[in-house]
Amino acid sequence: MPRYTLTVLGHEISFKTDADGERIEAARALLEGRFKELSKGGANISKEKLLIFLVLSLADDYLESDARLRRMEERLAELLKSDPLGLDA
Repeated sequence: MPRYTLTVLGHEISFKTDADGERIEAARALLEGRFKELSKGGANISKEKLLIFLVLSLADDYLESDARLRRMEERLAELLKSDPLGLDA
C-alpha cells in the first residue's frame, strides 16, 4: 500500500491508502478549494470553525449523493422488474 505525504490547508499529513495519487490530489484540491471559498466571506472566523464548516459541507454532499444513488438504484430495479422491452415474453 503506497504512503503519501502531502500538505493540506497548511498541515503536513502522512498516510497509507490504496487510492492512487491522482485521486489523492483531486481530494486535496477539493478540500483546498472549498476551504478557500468558505474563507472568502471576510468574517473573522477561526480556522477550526472553517474546518468544521468544511466537514459539514462535505458530509452534506456525501449524504445527498448517497440518497440520489439509492433513488436511482431503486428506480433501476423498478424498471428492470417492469420489463419495458418485453424481454420476458
